[in-house]
Amino acid sequence: MLTDKQCKNASCPEGKARIRATDSGGLYLEVAGAGSKRWFWKYYFDGKEKRLSLGSYPEVSLKDARAARDDARKQHQSGADPVLARQVDRLSSRFDANASFEVTAREFHATKRVGWSDHYAKRWLERLGKDIFPWLGKLPLSQIGAPMLLQTLRRVEARGARELPHSLLEACSQVFRYGVSTGRCERSPAADLRGALKPLLTRHVSAIVEPEKVGDLMRAIDGYHGQLVTRTALWLSAMLFQRPGNIRQMEWGELDLDGGMWTIPSEKMKRTKREKLNGRPHLVPLAPQAVAGLKDLHPLTGRGRYVFPALVSSKRPMSENTVRVALRRLGFDNETMTPHGFRAMARTVMVERLNVAPDVIEAQLAHGKSGPLGAAYDRAEFLDQRRAMMNTWATYLEELRDRPATATRKGEHPDLGPETRAREPGSATVARRAVPRVVAIDAKGMGSGVRESKRKPSGKTTVAPS
Repeated sequence: MLTDKQCKNASCPEGKARIRATDSGGLYLEVAGAGSKRWFWKYYFDGKEKRLSLGSYPEVSLKDARAARDDARKQHQSGADPVLARQVDRLSSRFDANASFEVTAREFHATKRVGWSDHYAKRWLERLGKDIFPWLGKLPLSQIGAPMLLQTLRRVEARGARELPHSLLEACSQVFRYGVSTGRCERSPAADLRGALKPLLTRHVSAIVEPEKVGDLMRAIDGYHGQLVTRTALWLSAMLFQRPGNIRQMEWGELDLDGGMWTIPSEKMKRTKREKLNGRPHLVPLAPQAVAGLKDLHPLTGRGRYVFPALVSSKRPMSENTVRVALRRLGFDNETMTPHGFRAMARTVMVERLNVAPDVIEAQLAHGKSGPLGAAYDRAEFLDQRRAMMNTWATYLEELRDRPATATRKGEHPDLGPETRAREPGSATVARRAVPRVVAIDAKGMGSGVRESKRKPSGKTTVAPS
């Protein structure tokens, strides 16, 4: 066994890297050639020799080293591996077990925001800062129970909010799950609040989907007496059925009027941050009617960046409420039609009336592929089919617009009459011969997708199956 004097005088002979001065019970002092001295305890676990560091001499005395060895031996005798147990303790100590909810939430936010959009990251933290931090922010996660969290969310419900409490619960659940992962709490109380909040009754955006009413809408837009910029935005919202944000932020630099194409950059699309960085731009074919309307508008706004600039500054796009207010002025309230409703209108009418393949429409709507591997393997864009579809859709909208308001009866297919008037935005009315047919567009191609409708004696139209 070693003595304090032996430990103090121990040295490593020249020519050797280190020596071991053995004490007892597997404890030894390792003396290096550079003069450092460290305590180790040698033991066996699962048939393999292992060693546990107990500190440096003289910071850890002989007496303290023997006490540390005895503690490790008790741990070993209980069936645990002292080295592994120390690694677990070291990792656990990196996180403050008493960290408050706000500290943990901000830490989680800093970790995740790199993958979130800037708007979502800002809104996520602002919501917690307003409705959660004032009541629960200073409490450790381990002291927050389900009743406390529910009481806090009830305050938000009492203001009349319906969607916000559910969003806050989801955000709190994320924080608690992170707290469990970092050892700050044992479980998430948010899981116990399932079904405790008032149900969230979702409602689809209002949209006009009956052809005769679509005709009323297009006639109202055609007769809009406000700004030409707003009128064109309304017209293109129906004709292109892209997201309202993309419509109002359309830039002249994104348009190829000669080629009939609008290229929306990936970063402007409704995608995750990763998809914005790596995704392809969204291509929107422009029908001749859309190109004509844009050319009519170009002398007015073409010298600036935005196709639809704000009234107060050409350096900003029009307000997100401009199209909505214009619809109100035309007599379409929020329960009848919304800017986002143009998308639902096109999706519904084209499937039911024009027999267009849903996959082609979904590609035009820029909806994600279905299934966990859909986007990875299905990268079809159906560009040729979409170009034909957009031409058909634009013509169909004009035909609905130019029919007399009483010509389309409820339950009657809005087929084309022998004579109809077509008028492009801003141009004079001209008479032309309409082609009485229903266009069927599938995802395979356009060659066999055109079928004429056959008129029965009753006046109704039978659409040929696709």
